[in-house]
Amino acid sequence: METHGRGGLGGRGPGRSRNPYELTDESPVYVISVAAQLSGLHPQTLRQYDRLGLVSPDRTPGRGRRYSARDIELLRQVQQLSQDEGINLAGIKRIIELENQVTALQSRVAELQSAVEGAAAAMQQREAQVHASYRRDLVPYQDVHQGSALVVWRPKPKRRD
Repeated sequence: METHGRGGLGGRGPGRSRNPYELTDESPVYVISVAAQLSGLHPQTLRQYDRLGLVSPDRTPGRGRRYSARDIELLRQVQQLSQDEGINLAGIKRIIELENQVTALQSRVAELQSAVEGAAAAMQQREAQVHASYRRDLVPYQDVHQGSALVVWRPKPKRRD
């Protein structure tokens, strides 16, 4: 089941600035009668799904519903789960919520993986810089073990009386 990037179960995602004339799957273009026809549902069913929070279309300034292509697909999926799978609307709402949660978590995991990869690359670059800064005229220090220690004995100079 495809999930929405909108608030709740069907709201638009914040922070997306795009050309207002560009049509996408999330563009709210269909009035309720057209959305009902495209989804194969009665307009009253669409209103009920909106009230229950299953599919929440955008609203015009006059409060009219405007459905997107993604909304239409979600309406079809809700109907399929209800009719073919026998899942009640509360169960369908929970399924949609969980799928939205999975999608959000997958997105977060991808962000964190990207951040970890960036940090690892920066660390490797810094490590390479440190290694490149070593003085080549110095001999590397090696720890001396007790059994192989060299002891230098120097006798005391003799006293002259």
